Amino acid sequence: MIVTTKELFKLAYGKYAIGAYNINNMEQCLGLFRGNMESQAPFIIQISRGARSYADKRMLEAMITAADRIFPEAIFAVHLDHGDLETALDCVESGFYSSVMIDASHEPLEGNIRITRQVVEAAHARGISVEAELGRLGGVEEHVKVDDKSAFLTDPAEAEIFVRETGCDSLAVAIGTSHGAYKFTGTQSLHLDVLAEIQRRLPGFPLVMHGASSVPQEEVARINAAGGALKGARGVDESEFAKAVPLGITKVNIDTDGRLVWTRVHREFFRDNPEKFDLRDPGKIFMAEYARFIAHKNEKLGSAGKLEEVRRGLGSSGPGVR
Repeated sequence: MIVTTKELFKLAYGKYAIGAYNINNMEQCLGLFRGNMESQAPFIIQISRGARSYADKRMLEAMITAADRIFPEAIFAVHLDHGDLETALDCVESGFYSSVMIDASHEPLEGNIRITRQVVEAAHARGISVEAELGRLGGVEEHVKVDDKSAFLTDPAEAEIFVRETGCDSLAVAIGTSHGAYKFTGTQSLHLDVLAEIQRRLPGFPLVMHGASSVPQEEVARINAAGGALKGARGVDESEFAKAVPLGITKVNIDTDGRLVWTRVHREFFRDNPEKFDLRDPGKIFMAEYARFIAHKNEKLGSAGKLEEVRRGLGSSGPGVR
């Protein structure tokens, strides 16, 4: 069942975070649903501009629709990740998405407000939630490329103004994470003090953590042992999720870790089975491993075991369910 992120956030705020996972193909889609059903968690499917180009938006939408039928007990939102103005408005017009992100964080504050407000007005007219971004994460994620010198944390005072002026439903904040597999060096971690000040100024307002993959060192080591060359990759300590949830983080984006699982499974499979050529063989392993990975993440986010609670909450709230 597809619901809005706004409804999920009402139920989750301050108690747990909803995992938001990017998909690009059938194997990820099925593994994602299986993992959330195994862990009994609500979730958010994220489709990026790159995924819409890679698989064609109609193919992705058809796969999600099919998975919704295959797993009728699932409760999830469908979200555009890092959309520009054109893509965000296209997703609003499609009627398929329950939530869109407009990322105008590269603009000055006034420009970000203006563009975000335009998407909010179009989306809210159709009952669709909007996520915006303020501050700038470093790193690389598909078309989003920001060097460390251009990255900066979210200003809490600007966040208060931004939310008031745009009317967005959630806000992605820059608190020290970055996109991709190379997030931190040394002893760096999340700026929870900045997050706490944003929450003080925006009490009860859902905040989003981008660039939240943990880049498990075991995955990196296994990839490298199977011929990979990931050097110095390091991500977010999973124990930090529990610290961020009481401070307003209600949605956590995870993409890179899923790609690492895919890479590890396929590198090891073809290393150990050089005579094989059936793509379904490693595909079956990946779907099982990806489901296990999703269930593990939901445990860390606190959303595991919350599905029935969410179902009851949605039943009493009414609006937002499609």
